Amino acid sequence: MRPNKTASDQLNHLVLWLSSSHLSRRATFAAVAGGLMALGHPPFDWLAIGLFGLALCGVSFLGANSVQQATWTGWWCGLGYFAVLLHWLVEPFLVYPEQDGWMAPFALVFLSGGLALFWAAAFALAQRFTGLVVLCLALTVAEGLRSYVLTGFPWGLIGYVWLDSPVSQLGAWIGPHGLTLFTLMLVFVPLAALKATRSWAALCIFLGLGLGAVVLGFWQGQNAAPRMTDKTLRLIQPNAAQDQKWRPENRELFFQRQLGFTRQDPPPDLTVWPETAIPVPLNEAGDLLAQIVAAAQGATVVLGAQRYDAWGYYNSLAVLDPTGEITHRYDKHHLVPFGEYIPFLDLFGIAGGGLAAQFGEGYQPGAGPTVLTVGGIGKFLPLICYELVFPHEIGAVSQRADFMLQITNDAWFGTFSGPYQHLAQARMRAIEQGLPMVRAANTGVSAVIDAKGNLLQHLPLGQAGYLDAVLPAPVAPTVYSRFGDGLVFLLLSLFAAGSIAWRRYFGD
Repeated sequence: MRPNKTASDQLNHLVLWLSSSHLSRRATFAAVAGGLMALGHPPFDWLAIGLFGLALCGVSFLGANSVQQATWTGWWCGLGYFAVLLHWLVEPFLVYPEQDGWMAPFALVFLSGGLALFWAAAFALAQRFTGLVVLCLALTVAEGLRSYVLTGFPWGLIGYVWLDSPVSQLGAWIGPHGLTLFTLMLVFVPLAALKATRSWAALCIFLGLGLGAVVLGFWQGQNAAPRMTDKTLRLIQPNAAQDQKWRPENRELFFQRQLGFTRQDPPPDLTVWPETAIPVPLNEAGDLLAQIVAAAQGATVVLGAQRYDAWGYYNSLAVLDPTGEITHRYDKHHLVPFGEYIPFLDLFGIAGGGLAAQFGEGYQPGAGPTVLTVGGIGKFLPLICYELVFPHEIGAVSQRADFMLQITNDAWFGTFSGPYQHLAQARMRAIEQGLPMVRAANTGVSAVIDAKGNLLQHLPLGQAGYLDAVLPAPVAPTVYSRFGDGLVFLLLSLFAAGSIAWRRYFGD
């Protein structure tokens, strides 16, 4: 028997075994497949295993005999994926375990299970139209919907597995959802051909898509390589553990640590402190700000602080000029549910206030994304922590910045996977927008990223210190920065038409 026939036979035998298996076996197979998919993301970055897990999810779908079975298969695949990807979600609840620890397992299970519903719907829709190829379209739409529904949570999108390969550069054209569609096509389209006993077609499709993406990505990565500006930066990383940060006996220690890093010679053009870097509200921080300005020795300072007004508290970013005047202020607008505010407070009030809020029951949202102009530095797009993970909001700002600046406190994310996944998404935003990314993180990873997503310099996680670097220059506006997800919608429409033609020819 020819080898290509054997590959098709083996796949169909596996599908037959799954379709005749008990529910518990099918559920376990699907959950393990989803868990393997998640290993394509940081801190593992095992691309091949991630793609293999995705292929097994496709096999799980083929083993479903009805819409109901496909729905549960999709849910189990999603549950495995999100439970492994987002296991760091328990970390914020373990900062003060005696107070919040009881919520940790519920947070992981409910969020993972809730996000898996999007995958369940995609599998059900694809089963309704009896096509694995349709699953590419449906799952791309599902990943898009989870980026928007109920404030959205686009963390760990499928397409991010390509970050450390040339393929990631296609994000400058088609964005994260386009990369997700490509990833699904790369795996599911050959799998569909293989099931239809067309092994040579499967091999040609896989090699054609894969090699084409690598070549295009390599060309995009080398085209118009980013230059450097003449502006110097200093990123401050105090490494204040979250359970120690707000203790009265430690506040002065961490503040003085940041002052010490700030006053080092020679002074840069711009010094950046991380999110919530000072221990008192901005309204009451006159003496602290004076000390910061003196330590900065003429440099402009960007820092994170909490502030309040008649409406409540805000998680804010402030710009201090060399005279000590607050020239710009930005309030975080996309808050973390249950972390920075409690949705439906009357219903969920038993959970207390937002975990990350030092004062009150949580924060109020700011007006929205904006670009700040700082004399002698340029225009930058401010981002506070979680706001970085929303590519469509970053692209919604009409004025183009010279660079993006993120302040964050990733101490909430633990020390294993969360901070590295956050950093990976910062690199993807740089690729998509064609803008450098500057990020100051309390416990790390503070970094300077160029407009192609390359990590130029960084401070390791869990290390106190400061990083002096030169600000990279932007590249020309990318296709994605101009049109956002519009091009992806066009690709989805074309792919939907193509899937109809596929079914007529291949019967799947």
